[in-house]
Amino acid sequence: QVQLVESGGGLVQAGGSLRLSCAASGRTFSSYNMGWFRQAPGKEREFVATISWTGSSTYYADVVKGRFTISRDNAKNTMYLEMNSLKPEDTAVYYCAANTQLVSIHPRVYEYWGQGTQVTVSS
Repeated sequence: QVQLVESGGGLVQAGGSLRLSCAASGRTFSSYNMGWFRQAPGKEREFVATISWTGSSTYYADVVKGRFTISRDNAKNTMYLEMNSLKPEDTAVYYCAANTQLVSIHPRVYEYWGQGTQVTVSS
């Protein structure tokens, strides 16, 4: 199995940027398709972005497309989420997740989850 730890969250003003990291340990990181999800208070966990194990395939939720960029460095066992032009509605706990099966927008596909990192965007 793999252990995931997110970092990089914080408080930022609207229009600002943050870069989240997801560090993996355990089984070979490059074996996993990875994803970012987020959950705001009182809302269900929602898909943000996903990246294939090679990094060659990415997919984004419409609400973040053009503003967020997902990437990975398999040599460093780390995945990233570059977030630009942040909006107050981006405020949530952001989770990274891993699965060995496929690139997917569905949380239930993901076998492993990090503990989350809080992102707060002030207006």
